[in-house]
Amino acid sequence: MTVDRLLPTTEAMDLIELTREVGDRLLTPIVDAHEKAESYPEGVFAELGRAGLLGLPYPEEYDGGGQPYEVYLQVLEELAARWASVAVAVSVHGLSCFPLHAYGTAAQKERWLPSLLRGELIGAYSLSEAQAGSDAAALTCRAVPSADDGYRITGSKAWITHGGIADVYNVFARTGEGSKGVSCFLVDRETPGLAFGAPEEKMGLHAVPTAAASYDDAPVDAERRLGDEGQGLQIAFSALDSGRLGIAACATGLAQAALDAAVEYANERTAFGRTIIEHQGLGFLLADMSAAVDTARAAYLDAARRRDAGRDYSRAAATAKLVATDAAMKVTTDAVQVFGGNGYTRDFRVERYMREAKIMQIFEGTNQIQRLVIARGLVR
Repeated sequence: MTVDRLLPTTEAMDLIELTREVGDRLLTPIVDAHEKAESYPEGVFAELGRAGLLGLPYPEEYDGGGQPYEVYLQVLEELAARWASVAVAVSVHGLSCFPLHAYGTAAQKERWLPSLLRGELIGAYSLSEAQAGSDAAALTCRAVPSADDGYRITGSKAWITHGGIADVYNVFARTGEGSKGVSCFLVDRETPGLAFGAPEEKMGLHAVPTAAASYDDAPVDAERRLGDEGQGLQIAFSALDSGRLGIAACATGLAQAALDAAVEYANERTAFGRTIIEHQGLGFLLADMSAAVDTARAAYLDAARRRDAGRDYSRAAATAKLVATDAAMKVTTDAVQVFGGNGYTRDFRVERYMREAKIMQIFEGTNQIQRLVIARGLVR
């Protein structure tokens, strides 16, 4: 069903309508084929960029949309309801623009940010390593100063959304010791010494690759360092608060899609002379699913409004990510139950929705990490 949204402006309403139109025209007709074939949808991100959907929360002076996070996240949700892989990649692209926008110099922003926000360049985020996922301070990829006043990067990165396809990568590499010994770099895909592994064979989100990267004495100019040397983890963690909201919105969109499919099926399928939605057991299950989706949406919107108001929102972002992704896992699982045996087949989308929901509880900080963030916030 069409979500009844409370939006702050008529411009925001028009933007949601545009997103629905683009999603229904561009994404819905091809999602099933690409997810089943595990093939990348060439041209989709360029078209989303031309529609102005890749740079919404960034300033208009850099060709962004100048929209509050409250609106941007609802656009992400609408995209995710149509194609979770694409919505997650859009969220990660937005995340990759954050270090440049928040910590880049005027010259750096002028050089790279407009192309990213227009979708002419795709950005990716390279923080995790094989042995350093939730514990980002344990990363070992290293950037050593070179004779030409630049750096040489050696090491590896893991779990990169759009890995091997994205044009530029936020790379967090060690330039010193301890938590203040990490720096952030914007690295070009064609950098000598940079190579990508084969895409991971994932449970879901098949259409957009996730890959590892290896750096073998890869040269990076000093002008590609974002922020001060040693500021990397500060940059990474401040970006992740926004990234968690993006995933919360994607999870909510996925859950909404599963709910819609289940309600439609329950209104058509009959048993014992009535549609199955008229049986209290199924009706109550669907009611709980609906309440979970509404709660997820309320959680991420509360955090987004705090962000837009300039208030601290770290704990609210962690709460939103936790609540929305747990809801997505439950709602998609219950949707399969509504479909019965049909839900266990690949003839119906709910089977895919359930597989896609699982990763939402893991990336951008596992839900165990979100509980840790929330608990620490309570201590303070």
